[in-house]
Amino acid sequence: MGRVVALNLFYAEPDPDRWLAYDRYPRRIIRRLLRGPHLPGGQMRMFLNLCQGLDRLGIAYRTNDYGYARRHPNELACIIGKPCVLDRMDWKNPILFGAAVHSHPSADPDLLQRRDIRKILVPGEWMRQMCVPVWGDRAFVWPVGIDTAWWSPTETAKRHDVLLYVKLRWDQDRVVPTLLDPIRAFLQQKGLDVHEIRYGAYRPEEYRAALRASRSMIFLCEHETQGLAYQEALSCGVPVFAWDRGGPWTDPEFYPHRVVYEPVSSVPYWDGRCGMRFCDAEDFAQGFEMFFDAVSRQGFSPRDYILDNLTLEKCAGHYVEIARSLGAQV
Repeated sequence: MGRVVALNLFYAEPDPDRWLAYDRYPRRIIRRLLRGPHLPGGQMRMFLNLCQGLDRLGIAYRTNDYGYARRHPNELACIIGKPCVLDRMDWKNPILFGAAVHSHPSADPDLLQRRDIRKILVPGEWMRQMCVPVWGDRAFVWPVGIDTAWWSPTETAKRHDVLLYVKLRWDQDRVVPTLLDPIRAFLQQKGLDVHEIRYGAYRPEEYRAALRASRSMIFLCEHETQGLAYQEALSCGVPVFAWDRGGPWTDPEFYPHRVVYEPVSSVPYWDGRCGMRFCDAEDFAQGFEMFFDAVSRQGFSPRDYILDNLTLEKCAGHYVEIARSLGAQV
């Protein structure tokens, strides 16, 4: 039989030994017993959604077939991520790397010399611009698609006026009293029914249920390279009032001692159909009434934005085009 024409996809989560050789295996079992089944994070979700989009398009792919890659060193290896996959073997293949890549090129300064990487995919434009000084024109924007069938509206009654989505990762001592607490107090003073949800503390079905029960969402995050959570809200037809402060990329692993880059965005995929944005607590207080009035008038159409730009099929199709431009025969 001849070989099957298919994309060669690779993805793995880092799971190194911590204290003793091979202790990753019992630690994996203990984690599952204590925390329950592993929930996909944003980067794993990127891989899973790409596969789902390829399935819908009828595009064949192999997953983590390292033996096949060794036997066919001229075929493109599509390493979705994470970066640990780059060290799984001595790659001879040309590589399409991303979009679950290093947070910044300085994390792996000799990457382009060590591997035959033809393109590096990043989730959004501001990250591409941040990486261009090192990766040059090999840095390319590719967002993953949203499952619009699963993240969809319902006709059920809305119990909550506002879903407050909190993803504040850094500088809590400053951000909570100057942003989060004033927003909570403002919403309470207005007598609105508010349901609060925190990043990393819910299961997808819980988040979907909260979205379907909410008329609007306030999204609090310093910056996002793509922002799957707010896009899932848009796909559910929920308009978003987003904290989009701009300014520098403040990942404490890099800022300000290794990397200073600005401006960033919390909602890098956006237009007027999605909702409105604010930059600080004062701007929130000034703009919320206008936002919520537009919500009441059904003045936004957030799901249309996702259907036009970020479906599983559209984004998977874009990925296939990129792979074909690098020689993939699919």
